[in-house]
Amino acid sequence: MAATPKDATAIVGIGQTPFAKQLPASEKTLACRAIVAALDDAGIRPSEVDAFASYTMEETDEVEIAKAIGAGDVTFFSQVGYGGGGSCATIAHLALAVATGQATVGVAWRSRKRGSGPRPWRDTRTQLPTPGQWTRPYGLLRPADEIAMLARRYMHEYGATRDHLFNVALACRNRANQNPAAMMYERPLTREMYMGSRWISEPLCLFDNCLETDGALACVIVSAQRARDCRRRPVYVHAAAQGLPAQHHGMVNYWNDDPLTGPSWTAARHLWKNADFGPQHVDVAQIYDAFTALIPLSLEGYGFCGRGEGAAFSEGGALEIGGRLPINTAGGGLSEAYVHGFNLINEGVRQLRGSSTAQVPDATTCLVTAGEGVPTSALLLRS
Repeated sequence: MAATPKDATAIVGIGQTPFAKQLPASEKTLACRAIVAALDDAGIRPSEVDAFASYTMEETDEVEIAKAIGAGDVTFFSQVGYGGGGSCATIAHLALAVATGQATVGVAWRSRKRGSGPRPWRDTRTQLPTPGQWTRPYGLLRPADEIAMLARRYMHEYGATRDHLFNVALACRNRANQNPAAMMYERPLTREMYMGSRWISEPLCLFDNCLETDGALACVIVSAQRARDCRRRPVYVHAAAQGLPAQHHGMVNYWNDDPLTGPSWTAARHLWKNADFGPQHVDVAQIYDAFTALIPLSLEGYGFCGRGEGAAFSEGGALEIGGRLPINTAGGGLSEAYVHGFNLINEGVRQLRGSSTAQVPDATTCLVTAGEGVPTSALLLRS
């Protein structure tokens, strides 16, 4: 993906539905509600929307969404693959479209009924991808099983412990406890609860795994010039990147020469190359957290610490408000909602607007990342 022009575009509207284990509305209805809310947040009419970006795993499509919200002629539309790896790339694609004149008002969204819907891996009608043909017959059926293998390798090589994973889970839960919109809002987490919880796939326990959520979110992107006239304070897309490393296999990356150097390393090199600041200047980060073990890998990949130091980085409250790098300040996928990482984008915007429920004082820069373990993407946002 070509470099996104620095600060040429901005996110000017965000919207979301409530999050719950089960919502009665359809995914299309949820998507439309989130999109209309985001447009209202920006002060932009639906008829002005001329660009859409979503995930290939999105069950709704731009044709139906455009009709339902009353969009005008659409001149750009794209979809990004690899589930949670696509979240930030949807914003990047729209930023490029707007910056190059292909569109003027872009909407990205994700609508999902994962809480009340079926487990994706139960669908035996679809042919397994090539890596899955070598692993699923032997019991690695779920993403939790696949990431558990990487987590065990990481713990073996670098001495990471379950206490380090607990640090991640606790930081996300603490922020969710401050966020009335979070599914875990009034449900504190203790070390005793964490250590005593059931295994999902060793070494990952219940609290190492993301939530199962029904809900939808959306963002509105326009040019920096137009952003000055919108209803809310603009949040600029400073840099963006996608990453698919050489010889990558997706989730089951075990037979690479270095399985612990995942897609974040590739995305990060491109991201920082096209930015005017580095990791040391990031005030707050929204790091994809389908599993706690992904956070240490991403901290290393994006340059916040050295190789093998991601687990130790979490010690001493480093991931909490006031720590070295506050993360996932609305609760993330672990404790706010799991909608394939799109809620991390919206929370990044709130932080730089100064409207988060767990506000980092004077935050002006934010890193948002998509799924580690699959071809991924990332954004650098600034106020």
